Amino acid sequence: MSGLDELSREELIALVLRLDETVQTQKQRIAEQEAIVSRQAERIAELEDEVGRLRGGKSSAALWIRPSVAKKEKAARKKRKGLFARKNLPATRVICHALDKCPECGRTLGEGSVKWRHQVVELPQVAVEVTDHLFVERRCGVCGKRWTPVSEVALRGVVVGKKRFGIGLMSVIAHMKTICRMPIAQIRRLLSAFFGLQISAGEIAEICHDVAELGSSEYEALLNGIRGSPVVHGDETGWREDGVNGYLWSFSSPEVRYYLYRKSRAGAVVTEVLGETFAGTLVSDFLGSYNIYDGLKQRCWVHLGRDLEELSERNPEIPEVTGWVDAVMSIYHRAKQTTKKQLTERERIRLRCGFEDELGRLCKPYLAVKSAPQRVLAERMEWFMGELFTFVEYPEVPSENNAAERAIRPAVVARKISGGTRSARGSNTASVLRSLFETWTLQDRNTIDACREMITRAATAQPAPAQ
Repeated sequence: MSGLDELSREELIALVLRLDETVQTQKQRIAEQEAIVSRQAERIAELEDEVGRLRGGKSSAALWIRPSVAKKEKAARKKRKGLFARKNLPATRVICHALDKCPECGRTLGEGSVKWRHQVVELPQVAVEVTDHLFVERRCGVCGKRWTPVSEVALRGVVVGKKRFGIGLMSVIAHMKTICRMPIAQIRRLLSAFFGLQISAGEIAEICHDVAELGSSEYEALLNGIRGSPVVHGDETGWREDGVNGYLWSFSSPEVRYYLYRKSRAGAVVTEVLGETFAGTLVSDFLGSYNIYDGLKQRCWVHLGRDLEELSERNPEIPEVTGWVDAVMSIYHRAKQTTKKQLTERERIRLRCGFEDELGRLCKPYLAVKSAPQRVLAERMEWFMGELFTFVEYPEVPSENNAAERAIRPAVVARKISGGTRSARGSNTASVLRSLFETWTLQDRNTIDACREMITRAATAQPAPAQ
């Protein structure tokens, strides 16, 4: 059928010989491939044994499969207090889009229903509003005298005294300078681009000075709030006045942030701010300036923890150092757990003394031992031992100074942008504005509205001139 029946005997013999030769060649190739596979299998087994040895004797079979993870019981999913989808804002105007005629037959369309809504949020282009207030003189027909309204009375709540910029504009400029940390040049560009208002750099600087002067009474009230707080956090950062190095101090409570510039970093500033009326707990880092306060103090464990971590990183080859650092931090973590427990005052005092004794025993072997890497931190903890565990006895006192760190950070950013201030008046203005605006932010108030209200109150409190 395949044509073999037409071949002669000689041709069939030749065909069989060729087929036999092909079969022999294929057998040889199969044997070579089997030898290669065998060698590869042996190599794979060797590699698996090596991987198993590196894994600590664990099986390395099925290396491409991740090891099984013990299934954990899923905790009950917390219910959301509300939907987190994007919410529509209250519309200030509504535009309806509807077809008047049918696109196919041209018939007039009427009524209909809302198919969907597309809300667009946009800023309107607003030009600066300039108002001429005309004061008209009128004559009394009875007494014959002429009368003109007193400008300070008529414009009370609109402008301060005889200044030409309104209270709202003053509040916005103070907000941009303090909260937005914008240089005066950028404030000028923004007011020009958005509102078409051309204002000089000197006028902007003077507005900031005016707002600070109007807020001087509230600035003093913030200082009284600091002195009356049960817990105050203190910190300071470098600040330059006319190119000369000084310091911007920050004192914070849960509701108040107070700043002031001083050329000194000495304890006299702490005494000046806290005065003789403060009787709470002062939380700070290990700067010696805070030692001048005789009341309760809590030193920051976050600062201490950073130094301990740095000590461990500098001496990785000394296990004794790492073990000592872990032991110190273990004491701190156990002390932190006590703040969550309901304990009596006597129990807290006993726990505080116990933690201080335990930490003292850890520090004692390294005191005055110059060759010990732990010496510096051990001596520091020994010196401040009575101020490290105040939070154990008084749970309302934080163990760290994070509040002061958060308070001083905006000032640090502002310093990097502006480089500081140029005069004593500028330093005072920066301190007052930062104190007011950061306090309003801490109290979750709208800073522009709060500034406007403050200026209005201060301007209203000023006595009006006699007519």
